[in-house]
Formats: sequence, structure tokens, C-alpha cells
Amino acid sequence: MTRTVFEKADVIPLVAEVFRELGYEGASMSKITARTRLSKGSLYHFFPGGKEEMASEILAHIENWFIRNIYEPLERDDPLKAIHNMWREVDAYFRSGQRICLVGAFALDETRDRFASGIRQYFRRWIDALCAALVRAGASTDAAAVISEETVGGIQGGLILSRALHDETLFERTLAGLAERVTKCVREDAGR
Repeated sequence: MTRTVFEKADVIPLVAEVFRELGYEGASMSKITARTRLSKGSLYHFFPGGKEEMASEILAHIENWFIRNIYEPLERDDPLKAIHNMWREVDAYFRSGQRICLVGAFALDETRDRFASGIRQYFRRWIDALCAALVRAGASTDAAAVISEETVGGIQGGLILSRALHDETLFERTLAGLAERVTKCVREDAGR
């Protein structure tokens, strides 16, 4: 039985989960329709450009979530509160490591070239926003740049290991360890 939806915003999360599960290449239109229970007509109504438009819209949806919940708070709010909030939001968004990072998954296969700009911007803005918050919190620019790259890379690695080992506590431990390192970086540099 097909599902009835009325707005594109309702469809994007459904299709995103199919891409998360099967990857861009593995998500054929027939698999998308079967897993979302949406007709091909409905999908083409919302995404006349087909699968590529779906992926672009999903990446934009993810970017908008990260702008609101991660990047902008890190860029404008109290830095220590924003960093604390980042850990909570990241854990919730990735469902304690049981939900893959779709942008990260797209970065690992042939899809990377198709959506290179958006993928690069996602990671660059996250690193830069965290770095800026760390500097405002008292870390040196050099230390903040290094720990920001390590943090975003550690989150991505934690997601992979957590899913591969079916151990959501691994992701939670990864976030806790990264949070400790970030806090130590700020304390050490601010104390100088």
C-alpha cells in the first residue's frame, strides 16, 4: 500500500533513510519506492530531477539542521555553552552512533564527486565554527584548529566504529573523550 504525503518536507526524511541504508548508488528508484511506500509519481512530483535532486535536497536539509543546531550556536553563542550543546545535539542527531552520517557516507564513494562542494562545506564549516568557539573560549588559534579537526574526525570515526561493532556506548564514549580533550585544550590555553 502506498503512503500519502502532502509536502516535500515529509518526504525528505523518508528518502534520506533509504540513502543512509543503501548509499546513493544502491538506492534505485524501485528500492526508494518500496522502502518509503511512495509511488514513483509522488517522488517525481516532489523531485522532478530524480535521484540526484533527492540527494541534493537531503544534503540541503542536513546542512540546514546543522546550521541551526551546531554551526550558528558555535559561531555566535557563549562558546562553552555552544560546545556543550554540540555534544548533546550530535549524540541525539546520530542516535547515539546508530545513525550514519549521510554526508560522510557520500564522501566515501563515487557520490563525493557529484556533491563535492556541499560535502566539503559541511565538514569545513563544522571545523571552522568549532575552532572559532574554542578561540573565543580562550584556546590559541593553532590549538583550536588542531583540536577542531580531530574532533570532527573523531565524531565521524566514532560513528563508523559504533555501527560496525553494534555498540552505541562506543559512540557515547567517543563523544565523552572528545569533550574531555576539548575542555582540556581550552583550560590549558586559557590558563597561559
